[in-house]
Amino acid sequence: MKKRELRKDLKKYRLCYVMIAPYMLLFIFFVLVPILISFVFSFTDFNMVEFPPRFNGMNNYIRIFLEDDDFLIAIRNTLTLAVIIGPVSYFACLIMAWFINELGPALRAFLTFCFYAPTISGSLFVMWAFLFSGDQYGMLNSALMTLGISDEPQQWLTNTQTMLPIVIIVQIWMSFGSSFLSFIAGLQGIPRSLYEAGSIDGVRNRWQELFYLTLPSMGPQLLFGAVMQIAAAFSIGSTITSLMGYPTTDNAALTMLTYINDYGSMRYEMGYACALCFILFAMITIVHVVVERIIKKYASA
Repeated sequence: MKKRELRKDLKKYRLCYVMIAPYMLLFIFFVLVPILISFVFSFTDFNMVEFPPRFNGMNNYIRIFLEDDDFLIAIRNTLTLAVIIGPVSYFACLIMAWFINELGPALRAFLTFCFYAPTISGSLFVMWAFLFSGDQYGMLNSALMTLGISDEPQQWLTNTQTMLPIVIIVQIWMSFGSSFLSFIAGLQGIPRSLYEAGSIDGVRNRWQELFYLTLPSMGPQLLFGAVMQIAAAFSIGSTITSLMGYPTTDNAALTMLTYINDYGSMRYEMGYACALCFILFAMITIVHVVVERIIKKYASA
């Protein structure tokens, strides 16, 4: 009976399946298959030269959790950045999208471009490097010395006390990407009749509109934004290497992604790098499941 229903559905929606077939093929061969292969490699000793990889069981995971002190530093820094950057950037995108949506079409389009531009321009790291430059010509050092606050230039990008705060500032500034655009699109898609019905039912101010009408109507966009921000918060690496290089001073800004790149691209210990990848994947998946349940519960309330 189920096979008959399946054949009936395939025949009925065959055009839909044909339309999504190219994407599914690309997803299977370039995402799903590499993930499965890397999972197998995580149980091997593979240096990308000797083939086939030598199976070593759980040795990579045992080494990570029991012998690798740098892994603990990477986990601590990754979780610290994710806990701060993830929620802050998510709510910052949502609030700014809400404010911008209230403006006229021309000004709204201009400000949307201004907020989104940093996420597609990697050259803007040069600006941050100049701002936090460790010599007297750096913008921040120059300002502090001119005001008499500091007597000598500060090494912002090599000081272990200032490296993570700088990463947080830059990453939040660059976080207005796909989630920001999805919030703008979600706000644009809410019909005005919903607000008119809300005013009849007792909604009296903009904050009540936001919490009782706007946000519950943006469930898909809120979920998409959460997924993007979670992935970005746990995968911070290019910001660190572009500003501070690798390795950083005393590994003060070591994250899981930079650590994975170290073993995969520099040491060529691909089995160990794949094991680190799956630990990061498990962390992102757990957080995603929790956040997804919270958002779905709120959006369906």
